[in-house]
Amino acid sequence: MSTPAALPISPFPAPGRPAKHRCIVSRTQEEQRALVQAEVAAKGFIPPQLVANEVNWFYTHLGIDDTYFESESRDVICEHIIALFGAKILAYTQHDPNKLVIDLEKIDEKGTGATFIHTSAAGLTATEGPGATCEARIDTLFLDNSTPEKAYRLETFRSAGAISATASQQLRCYFVTKCAFPNSPPVKDANGKTDIRSVSDKLSWNGRVLWSVEQRYGPVIEVFEVEGSRERRMVIGYKMGGTSRFFSALSNLYHFYSLYSARKYVEQFSNGITIISLYLNPVPNGNAPPIEHSIFQVMKEASLLFCLPDNPFFLPKAPGSHAVQEATYAYSGWIFAQHFCNRLGPAYLQLKNILDENDPTHAEVLNDIKRRFREETFTRESIENTIHNHPELIRLLYVNFATTHYPTGDASELMPTLSYQRLQTTEGLTDVELYDRIRRSVPNKHELQVLESFLIFNKAVLKTNFYQPTKVALSFRLTPDFLPDVEYPKKPFGMFIVIGNEFRGFHIRFRDVARGGIRIVMSRNKETYSINQRQLFDENYGLASTQSLKNKDIPEGGAKGTILPSIGASPRLCFEKYVDAMVDLLIPGQTPGIKETIIDLYGKPELLFFGPDEGTADMMDWAALHARSRGAETWWKSFTTGKSAETLGGVPHDTYGMTSLSIRQYVLGIYKQLGLKEKDITKVQTGGPDGDLGSNEILLSSDKTVAIIDGSGVLADPVGLDREELKRLAKLRVPVANFDKSKLSKDGYLVKVEEHDVKLPSGEVVLDGTDFRNAAHLRFKADLFVPCGGRPEAVNISNVAALVDSEGKPHFKYVVEGANLFLTQQARLHLEKRKVILFKDSSTNKGGVTSSSLEVLAGLALSTQEYLDLMIFKDGKPSDFYQSYVRDIQEKITENAAAEFQCLWREHSRLQGAKARTVISDELSSTLNNLQAELESSDLYDDVPSREGVMRRAIPKTLVDKVGLPALLKRLPEPYQRALFSSWVASHFIYKYGVTGSSVDFFHFARDLAHP
Repeated sequence: MSTPAALPISPFPAPGRPAKHRCIVSRTQEEQRALVQAEVAAKGFIPPQLVANEVNWFYTHLGIDDTYFESESRDVICEHIIALFGAKILAYTQHDPNKLVIDLEKIDEKGTGATFIHTSAAGLTATEGPGATCEARIDTLFLDNSTPEKAYRLETFRSAGAISATASQQLRCYFVTKCAFPNSPPVKDANGKTDIRSVSDKLSWNGRVLWSVEQRYGPVIEVFEVEGSRERRMVIGYKMGGTSRFFSALSNLYHFYSLYSARKYVEQFSNGITIISLYLNPVPNGNAPPIEHSIFQVMKEASLLFCLPDNPFFLPKAPGSHAVQEATYAYSGWIFAQHFCNRLGPAYLQLKNILDENDPTHAEVLNDIKRRFREETFTRESIENTIHNHPELIRLLYVNFATTHYPTGDASELMPTLSYQRLQTTEGLTDVELYDRIRRSVPNKHELQVLESFLIFNKAVLKTNFYQPTKVALSFRLTPDFLPDVEYPKKPFGMFIVIGNEFRGFHIRFRDVARGGIRIVMSRNKETYSINQRQLFDENYGLASTQSLKNKDIPEGGAKGTILPSIGASPRLCFEKYVDAMVDLLIPGQTPGIKETIIDLYGKPELLFFGPDEGTADMMDWAALHARSRGAETWWKSFTTGKSAETLGGVPHDTYGMTSLSIRQYVLGIYKQLGLKEKDITKVQTGGPDGDLGSNEILLSSDKTVAIIDGSGVLADPVGLDREELKRLAKLRVPVANFDKSKLSKDGYLVKVEEHDVKLPSGEVVLDGTDFRNAAHLRFKADLFVPCGGRPEAVNISNVAALVDSEGKPHFKYVVEGANLFLTQQARLHLEKRKVILFKDSSTNKGGVTSSSLEVLAGLALSTQEYLDLMIFKDGKPSDFYQSYVRDIQEKITENAAAEFQCLWREHSRLQGAKARTVISDELSSTLNNLQAELESSDLYDDVPSREGVMRRAIPKTLVDKVGLPALLKRLPEPYQRALFSSWVASHFIYKYGVTGSSVDFFHFARDLAHP
């Protein structure tokens, strides 16, 4: 066996460094080399006559940076030299020496690091053989999983010359090392900048980038010239865990532009920051654009790659592959097409015209057919294949998109970017010409429809952060005009789609000024994820539409946001990226190279208000503070509701019983109208003492509760549950599983979800506690049923018959639906036909939305200093202003709920029961919303005495007294003032005169608006 010779001294100079980073080989390094050589020789693996050459080659010709030798121990350096020699030995035993293939992988079992060494051609992404999966595996095994507690840094080098005297291949070495951070906390200087030495496990030159990342949520991307060469040093810093598979994706990116890296570093810092440094050079003898041009493009597209590093439409050098911008556009269109390809067609429309949607059975059939159509017509895979099959058409569609949204700015700044040059050289077609080209090029009707959806997407986008230099996810503001009426009869006012590497999300609002919660939709497995993905937009649309009904007597219309994380993704990270991408479109970009001005076809400022929903209750503080850090000084205080009371001046619904106050008005209204005494009323309640509604319902009521069902189990007693024990649980906020069973009568029982084979006092045996709990709301009888918790559609058309006994008598006389969507519309109507007095959720539980609306108002009305002084607690205690404002909110909730109850009761009596209260409630909401919309665009608002008279009554007295009406009218945005004015006028008119109020009635009503 012949042994490989070490590389002779390279005729090429070692790669240079930026001036401030230049290191000169010192006497200390020469001394280290001598010691390393002695240690390598002592280990005996490398023949003695080759040791000096191998060590010399490793030190001088592999392209390893001087900092590696400064920071690594001699033991580690010896280990790497021997590993590399061993790899060459192995390669010689298996290959022709002229085609030497080295593929070494050594991963430490104790988790301290790894070494990867393989042959590598400069400027090419390997698709097979050594190196094909190396960087992706390093991402997956080490970099993506790094945390401040357990982080890995990476150093990788390309040999400056060939492997040996007989083989021309170059080597790429990767050294992964577990970080050993300082034990002390980070140290900051007088200016608040972190001392990089206090958060790094080795010497780093990237202090300025680290400081920039600390100040920014998105990535920081900078380029430096390297002294004495055409090499460029690109540095990308970001929050640890902010993206995944990014390091390997960057290689694909610079290879696409015929660049190669001499050396690369991934540094980790104990304050949660990752910094990647790439030293890039043009491939020798290539025909690529000058590096002065291509480096700008790599920099621009790196931000898109940060958002979507795992893009199936970006495969360097593959046939039909796209540049990153085009590939990112293709990915965005792919997501859009999955949700909005017209899936139902004429067959569904014909069926819809035949069937009666008001008939519950017909409605369910239509929903099933709609769901099946959507599942079977356009799959993710079929849409992806269409995109791959037509790269030239996708390129033309991208140019069509970019022609509108690419920021023009200063032409001299744009010239170096290759994307600008591509736009100038690619044929630009009008919409009609492009459609005609697509139609003539694509005979397949299915594929034609997919590509048409890209054109629809282009026309629908009003603004986007696609070309922002730094971003964490893509966001698009769309006009909803493209939504088909047959599927979406009620047209939203505005909609957003947000696309990230780990998630996709929507935001829909039905009026200019609108508010609603942001919901995270989690998936247990791939099957659930697939279902959630197909239904995401429709769920969002339905929630926002329902929210519109509930928001009828407040300024904000209905809105909702949904976020669908990929399986295994961090919900928190998805939410933060969603919010940051949305904020990109809400604030003007004014920082060149970071957040620049976008092309805004909408042309008007937009105000969005987010609230807590499933999975986001603990994230509202972050969103408000993040908006402030992004420069939203005037509206960060009102951007989110559900904020912490003590630190951010939020008004918690549970603490002050806001939602329960409106529910109670309906319960008390029934008692009053029917002359009932509460202590004689039997009641069943879902949602236990551990929840907001459940606990407050217990504390506010004095009825005879016979059953409570919550997440922990079923608690029941036919003689009435011990009221004091229930109050104890409610004050502790613990579920019914904690009920003292000694307080039950001989016929009472508690069945916990984890229990099995439980024998009830009646002799019935409960086989499974969870199954028993899930159906318990269908087994009990009482005067009153108040759902305060539980899953949506718990009572639906298929099980509602269980709430009626064999003689046709309903289990409950009265139902006040506290929990959202607990009953389906068909179930409500079914019960009302059987004479149940039922009030639906959009009327009963609006106390929470009223409270949140007034929380928004305080944020908009108070200056930042006033807000900090008046709304944020001092020494853990609220200010007098805060307490007074909370009382105002409670009074508004009580007043609105009582007024709507009276209106509904009066209207039902006037019609002598001919129309269900559920229907009347919906008509009331629609009438209110329609009247509010008319008033917003009318000139009634322009009548100053009327406007001031309404505002004085609509704004809580505490706020008017503190700030003054003139100051409030100057501070509040005009769209918000119009919405506040019209909502107050519409609700007070309808509640007074009913849905049949005439124009004469309105004339008399409007005449008195100016009077206090």
